[in-house]
Amino acid sequence: MNKRSIARRPQREVGTADQTRAALVHAALRLFGRKGFDGTSTREIAAEAKANIGSIAYHFGGKEGLRAAAADFIVDTIQGIAGQALGGVQATAPLDPEAARAQLFAALERMVGFIVASPQAGEIVQFVLRELSHPTAALDRIYAGVFEPTHRRLCQVWEQATGEPAESEATKLTVFTMIGQVIYFRIGREAVMRRMGWRDIGNEEAAKVVAVATDNLRAMLAARGAAAGKKGKS
Repeated sequence: MNKRSIARRPQREVGTADQTRAALVHAALRLFGRKGFDGTSTREIAAEAKANIGSIAYHFGGKEGLRAAAADFIVDTIQGIAGQALGGVQATAPLDPEAARAQLFAALERMVGFIVASPQAGEIVQFVLRELSHPTAALDRIYAGVFEPTHRRLCQVWEQATGEPAESEATKLTVFTMIGQVIYFRIGREAVMRRMGWRDIGNEEAAKVVAVATDNLRAMLAARGAAAGKKGKS
């Protein structure tokens, strides 16, 4: 269907079609994450989305196209969050060390707020974990759209904050460690709640995670600063 024919359709019809498409993507995201791609039928997806089963083929060409659309939704969502914290994952404007450090703290706080406290993050992480266990073309889309550019951007900010080369092995591992400590609170959510005695992890609990994670980042930056000072004196 071309743009001209869409333009001639009533606004209500276009809006309903968009709502159906979005409902199918969200249903697929939940079910593929919970039951896996092979374990989920198109009939189940349609029922979850309260849509006609034929709308899957109409909007996405089939189940595989719907999985790709779910991956694209993840890319768009994470890009929006990363963009708010990092000024866009493709940002190239250099930062002075103080501004770069501030951006690292802002990015960490934003990550915790979404990954740890947002209910939507649970569906996204579950879907991504399935893809990481059994990679498909959907993971390629997520890696190219989110994982690599976001990690690369954080490495660039780390270099501007510390002077360590962005593409060095040490910097890349440091950034993975910074991200990983946040991800654990989502994938280990049930264990964390039991051990902490929390009934849920909401904004109040997320703030406590932010406090510890930022303390960790502060210590990492201080250690880098101390090491750089010793080198300067030698």
